[in-house]
Amino acid sequence: MTTLERIKELCKEHGITVSTLEAKLDLPNNTIYQWKSRTPGTDRLQKVADHFGVSVDYLLGRTDKKRYYDLTEKDEENIKKQLKKVIDGEDVDTAFAAFDGRLLDDLSKEDRELLINSWANTFRLTRRMAKEKFTPKKYR
Repeated sequence: MTTLERIKELCKEHGITVSTLEAKLDLPNNTIYQWKSRTPGTDRLQKVADHFGVSVDYLLGRTDKKRYYDLTEKDEENIKKQLKKVIDGEDVDTAFAAFDGRLLDDLSKEDRELLINSWANTFRLTRRMAKEKFTPKKYR
């Protein structure tokens, strides 16, 4: 995916046109469309990245991670391992903190599924928040 295509996609997600983006960032008309055949200047590319809260590397196609704190495949694998420990009863503190000491086996199928999904979402959220808060600026 080209830089222009990524910017168009971001504009679509935010409900604006490329022309509107150019106006907001004080860029001359059709500047972004010219990036289809030209290499954009770093200052202008940084303006677009800052506006959408994404990395310049994402705009250039060097990575598919929009933000430095997005979870990677490795993060997802670690979350699955952590979740398995909770389900298997190896991480007792986390498991019993979630409900009044009832065993997962005692819950209905729906409640069990809701609880497991809740733990998974909590693990994802806390990991993302930690990355956002503690990633050094030089790696952002």
